[in-house]
Amino acid sequence: MTEFGKFLRARRGGISPADVGLPARTGPRRTPGLRREEVAALAGVSIDYYVRLERGKETRPSPSVVEALGDALRLNCEERNYLRELAAFAARQAPAAVPVPSRRVRPTMKMLLETLRPNPAYVVSRTNDLLAANPGGLRLLHGIEDWPEKQRNTIRYTFLHPNARDLWNDWDVKAKNCVAQLRAIAGTDPDAPDLAALVGELIVKSPDFNRHWERYEVRTIGDGEKTMHHPEVGTLTLSHEGLTLNRAQGQRLIVYLATPGTPDHDAMTLLDMLPSPRPPRTGTTSSAGSTAQASASPCSDPTTPPPDPTRSHDRPPHAR
Repeated sequence: MTEFGKFLRARRGGISPADVGLPARTGPRRTPGLRREEVAALAGVSIDYYVRLERGKETRPSPSVVEALGDALRLNCEERNYLRELAAFAARQAPAAVPVPSRRVRPTMKMLLETLRPNPAYVVSRTNDLLAANPGGLRLLHGIEDWPEKQRNTIRYTFLHPNARDLWNDWDVKAKNCVAQLRAIAGTDPDAPDLAALVGELIVKSPDFNRHWERYEVRTIGDGEKTMHHPEVGTLTLSHEGLTLNRAQGQRLIVYLATPGTPDHDAMTLLDMLPSPRPPRTGTTSSAGSTAQASASPCSDPTTPPPDPTRSHDRPPHAR
């Protein structure tokens, strides 16, 4: 079965007949959601043709059929784009090799990260590898500095780091959005090595990730607001913007913001002023299961002394 077929099956499983105006039938339904014949009828195609699409026997649906399926399954704009991309990918007989995206961050972007202080900011790859960060951006993801640089990934952090569930106010929503974002990337290049490696690792190590991945939900994340319970600066609510960088193979700049003069801005400023975290020791095992190598934190000052382990982590008086 192709990814196109898997997506069709997953989406019809989440829609009830009542959602699409079909009359309810008496008796139990062996199939959750819509039956194949119901989707076929709604899309105006034969049952046999739809079954071939879902099983991957038919890989070249016309644009009109793809749009009709989108209507039948009540897909939103992002999900429709995803379905189109999957259809285009399935139709390729010899997919072109896509180079592995570079992890190099332009020097000007590193300068911009410093200019944005005290706003926490970082640059991530298309699969959310943390490529560079200013001090607040690194400290915001509490404990991610314990991992070696090549292992730092904000989605891996969300599902595998022991601090993540306490950090995010609504971890379930955060986790769901992370997976939906990866699904959006999978539509354009589902066989990409960087994507396959991350998804494969998380499917094996995180039942929660596997559960969300099988739902085939699609969403691109650009802006929003997050509330975090940070053990060093207290609770803070920050807006965030995600900006795609030009000529950078999918790299994005993520910036967190708060209104000056508010407790959130004070906490954000304090986060930027904290001592640089201690680099991970050589030979220690990280919480994601690999051996950490000593490495400096992105945009950190190597002359700054490590934090005092005896320092209290009580919330500051201004924190909410």
